Amino acid sequence: MKTQSSCRSSRAADMQGVMKIFHITAFIWYAFIMQCLYIKEGESLPPGIFEYGGPWKYLTFLNLVRTFCKTCTQEADCHVSRFASSLVVLFFWSIFAYDRQLVYPEAMDTFFPPWMNHAMHTLVLPILLGEVLLQPHVYPKTRNGIALLGIAGMAYFTWVMWVYLNVGMWVYPLLGLFSNSGLIGFFLFTLFVSVLLFLLGKGLNLCIWGKQDFHQPVKVLVAQVFLK
Repeated sequence: MKTQSSCRSSRAADMQGVMKIFHITAFIWYAFIMQCLYIKEGESLPPGIFEYGGPWKYLTFLNLVRTFCKTCTQEADCHVSRFASSLVVLFFWSIFAYDRQLVYPEAMDTFFPPWMNHAMHTLVLPILLGEVLLQPHVYPKTRNGIALLGIAGMAYFTWVMWVYLNVGMWVYPLLGLFSNSGLIGFFLFTLFVSVLLFLLGKGLNLCIWGKQDFHQPVKVLVAQVFLK
């Protein structure tokens, strides 16, 4: 019994060490990327790139900042950040493959080299998967998770509309192709995909780590998103 107990303790200690190395590495990486973006903000960029709101109007940058803050606190259970990462990768590369001008015009390549593009829109996914595989997560009840995703989505949609109403320029050229009803439909579709990603993540966590004994209360979820 003592041997088995000591082995389990040793494995747990090893896993804690791996998680610390993982978080430190992720922290350094995100800090480096954010510093590169900060330097770029002072350069002569194509019109509209950082106009009104700077990089803060882009979901990619908001996701980087939130993920960076999460690595600082080693907080593993911020589900909005996790699904924002998945959504960024899925939507960006899907639209990029269809017509890159709608989301990442060729003029951007002059200022953001390909490695930085992949740092912002690709490498977030393996880092996300690393968290899922290395550490169990406590998910909220499905209805609470969906409600929080809806609130976060509406907040970002409102911010995008505010930018457009103030400067007459869409954050993403793709949005300019939609009518008013089309914009609402696109928002609802995005929310639907977010819900699917939530359920997928919850199912993956269950398959890898088994059923968790409790759910996070709503006030804890809200605090993770807005107060950290």
